[in-house]
Amino acid sequence: MTVHETYLHRCLELARQAAGYTAPNPMVGAVLVYDGQIIGEGFHRQYGGPHAEVNCIDSVKDTDRHLIASSTMYVSLEPCAHFGKTPPCADLIIRHKIPQVVIGCRDPFAQVDGKGIEKLEAAGTKVTVGVLEQAATELNKRFFTFHRQHRPYIILKWAQTANGCIGNQDHARLHISGAGTNRLVHRWRSEEAAILVGTNTALFDDPQLNTRLWSGPDPVRLVVDMDLRLPSSLKLFDKTVRTIVFNTRQHEEQGNLLYYQVTKDVSLVHQIANALYQQKILSVLVEGGARLLQSFIDEGYWDEARIITNEELFVEGGIAAPVLGAARVVEQQQLGTDTIRTVKPEV
Repeated sequence: MTVHETYLHRCLELARQAAGYTAPNPMVGAVLVYDGQIIGEGFHRQYGGPHAEVNCIDSVKDTDRHLIASSTMYVSLEPCAHFGKTPPCADLIIRHKIPQVVIGCRDPFAQVDGKGIEKLEAAGTKVTVGVLEQAATELNKRFFTFHRQHRPYIILKWAQTANGCIGNQDHARLHISGAGTNRLVHRWRSEEAAILVGTNTALFDDPQLNTRLWSGPDPVRLVVDMDLRLPSSLKLFDKTVRTIVFNTRQHEEQGNLLYYQVTKDVSLVHQIANALYQQKILSVLVEGGARLLQSFIDEGYWDEARIITNEELFVEGGIAAPVLGAARVVEQQQLGTDTIRTVKPEV
């Protein structure tokens, strides 16, 4: 690992600490280095708050502040060049006369996308781009997908028995995954902007779709209820978390509850993806049921799937799990009797 890669790796470590808190902004980490020593570091902690570069410079001790103008700034994503919730970070770097900036990857957001780099170079700053670029892009895969494909990053998730069933035909509750896996799923929820279920899952499971088993933010709850037949007594409708109901009958906002009207004449999956883009929701975890998951698969609207298999549980005559088709396993882990596979589409 080169010197630049070592410090960029630290930037990525810092950035990950804000998983689930920065959307619709990206996760970003920054490190300030003088003569082989880190004198400041920071990351973008939450949406609307100071950016990584600001927190990094602010962290420099008073006794070291005279070193800033002779240091190298490492940042995982291109510094912004526009006024958003906060002033441009490129201007901040220039104002502090930092002579060199090393960047993981360019920012795909149209108002930045190369403009931060141009501004720095125009001010005489030496800029290096593309260090650990693949890792830096992967860190913000949600942000990149949103701005490049104009839709959220879509993660499919289900738990299945050893013989490939995700539930009972009579919809009686079937506990498939173990306690450790359930906590992991709640961590996953905390890292995504939204979570989606279909009508039957909402009706028969009455899920809360929150992060009660993990310390982290609750995602926006999404439910498909085309004919508005779900009872208001469901936990989904307790209005404690922003909830969007996709339906064919009304378009109305009631506090934390948004009824989003769709049509049966156009792909529901496409309409959901487009609606989430309009709502600036960067990612969605699709948790079921089987029909909804399969529709995302069949229409090619998915970026990864997380499949939990209880290797010791068998159910006769259950509801069959979705079928992915061409996919590759990119990660696998074991928690008790559960095998957890993360798969991505074959390119």
